[in-house]
Amino acid sequence: MTVVERREIALVDLLDRLLAGGVVIKGDITLRIADVDLVRIDLNALISSVNEQVPSPWGS
Repeated sequence: MTVVERREIALVDLLDRLLAGGVVIKGDITLRIADVDLVRIDLNALISSVNEQVPSPWGS
């Protein structure tokens, strides 16, 4: 039997790790009633932290 150490990670730490490398979220949601598509949502999102060393394309 293998014993696995359980570590609790705070939500802030998890978000910090994800934003440091960037996250891509992609998904489709369809609301359908009686085999009729009523609403369709396509989600494409890129979430990343901002690096101060990279110059802004809009100037400062």
